[in-house]
Amino acid sequence: MIKAGILGAAGFAGIQLAHILMQHPEMRLFAAASDSLAGRPLAEVYPSFTGVADMRFCTSDQLEQMDLDVVFLAVPHTASLEQTPRVCKMGAVAIDLSADFRLRDALVYEAWYGTPHTQPDLLDVAAFGLPELFPEEMERAAKRREAGLPCVVACAGCYPTATSLAAAPAVRSGLLRTGATVVADAISGVTGAGKKPSARTHFCFANESVEAYGVTTHRHTPEIEQILDLSDQLVFTPHLAPLNRGLLSTVTIPLADGAHDLSTEEACQLYGEFYEGTAFVEALPHGVQPKTSSVAGTNRAQVGVAVDGRTQCLVATGAIDNLGKGAAGQAVQCANLVFGMNEATGLGAFALPV
Repeated sequence: MIKAGILGAAGFAGIQLAHILMQHPEMRLFAAASDSLAGRPLAEVYPSFTGVADMRFCTSDQLEQMDLDVVFLAVPHTASLEQTPRVCKMGAVAIDLSADFRLRDALVYEAWYGTPHTQPDLLDVAAFGLPELFPEEMERAAKRREAGLPCVVACAGCYPTATSLAAAPAVRSGLLRTGATVVADAISGVTGAGKKPSARTHFCFANESVEAYGVTTHRHTPEIEQILDLSDQLVFTPHLAPLNRGLLSTVTIPLADGAHDLSTEEACQLYGEFYEGTAFVEALPHGVQPKTSSVAGTNRAQVGVAVDGRTQCLVATGAIDNLGKGAAGQAVQCANLVFGMNEATGLGAFALPV
């Protein structure tokens, strides 16, 4: 049995991790750390655990005293810069849900996040956690764990996951016009903003309202460009919608000169072949578009595609649960691969029906 712990367990992504790990057949949750809630039962803070789990939140120091095999870091950016090295010193695999080790270039991180990167050496160690697009990264991480070397997985962010899964088949197949700008408009539920309330996420302001934010400045922009190998070719605009969970990204890709005759049927076939055999990504048939409700509560992603012959653009859409494939689910998927299990172990396939 793999012994697991969570740092930042009281947040939305952290408690989703607890929910998954408590049902995982090969991992056992030993510690759910939250310094601010230490000693309080999980069921007191999140009543959905009442009657099924008697675990209490512990402190991060208590977590470090346990002989854990893997620690999931569901903490804000910059906090992981301090915590991840400590997890590595414990001899545990670090599965990081923050942005601190996603960007390969420390200077790019510093430019977009406005803070120095204090652990640049770990950037070379960290594997990028988006298994469908970077399976070799998971293999590298698994080999490091087997060799007893420090093992860090930097899980892709929610917006980059949905956007990149939608765009990657077209971009990697050479369908993007050389030098053209890719436009991604994405909508997320309020849990994507984290548990700490703000003027934007307060119920009275978020309800019955949709708002664009971080226009031209959102920190996930360089991550998406890194994934898709696009340098200064992305206009990314996130939006906040009055949903608890769910994320939909619509990506407009100008077609290369040699692809002007591409049909929607051909694009659907390309996407179907690209994701054939993947456990969690479903390429939808011609005429069907993704919905966030179809993946709610799961680690699944849906991708749809259509070709606009009038403007010579391909429009790809991707839907995920921002707490599932965009955070906790993807983290468990990565951990499964690092420990040599089937990637779908412990991750339910059925979305919430309503």
